[in-house]
Amino acid sequence: MKKVALFAFNGEAMCLVHVLLNALEMKDKGYEVKVIIEGTATKLIRDLTAAPTPFTPLYEKVKAAGLIDCVCQACSKKTGSYDEATAQGLPVCGEMMGHPSMARYREAGYELIVF
Repeated sequence: MKKVALFAFNGEAMCLVHVLLNALEMKDKGYEVKVIIEGTATKLIRDLTAAPTPFTPLYEKVKAAGLIDCVCQACSKKTGSYDEATAQGLPVCGEMMGHPSMARYREAGYELIVF
């Protein structure tokens, strides 16, 4: 099975949308997919749910599919979205000085793609 970890760092909504679209497509094609929300992209966790946007249904579909594997602890605290991430039941990771470890995904056989 192909294993892909999609890291979303960019805080532009259109960038995260492409991560979400690719995650769903890869899942549908049989890939094992994990989405990791890092950097300024963590602020979008709050923005996509505070008020409905055209991208909210896509975000909710990815969440419902269980594809969001990790939200960065340090970055979500910095962008003010930590409480929202935990309220949404999203896993928060910080094993690498407060950030998710890319090495952990590589060691588990995932190809890393960074947006």
